[in-house]
Amino acid sequence: MATRSSIAYKTAEGKVVAIYSHWDGYPAGVGRTLQEHYQAAYKIGKLIHMGDVSSLGAEIGEKQDFNDRSTQKDEWTLFYGRDRGETGVECREYETIADWIDGVGQEYNYLWNGREWLVNDHGERDEHGFYVFD
Repeated sequence: MATRSSIAYKTAEGKVVAIYSHWDGYPAGVGRTLQEHYQAAYKIGKLIHMGDVSSLGAEIGEKQDFNDRSTQKDEWTLFYGRDRGETGVECREYETIADWIDGVGQEYNYLWNGREWLVNDHGERDEHGFYVFD
């Protein structure tokens, strides 16, 4: 069973650019991979601008056969667009953090704020209705 997540960064204008990630979205999966392998803004930007992912790897990698698991490299990210040829899986831009989280409805939402990765767990909000990030 998949643990779905969203991976995003905040722009200088305060907007959020995000993608969907299908597998292992929990903090020990996608969260750890982001923390350990995606700390440079250029790499984060490249990842997100490649579009939605089936599984996040330590590296963006190169095109691989989405349907032949035996040929895939575990350390490479598996993309719906690049590797499976799907359309409509491009990154999306949201006006605010609330628009992003409300719009995607994933279990975990990872946000690069320009300095570090933050995570929102299942849309958790504080007593004032603001999303909580750890």
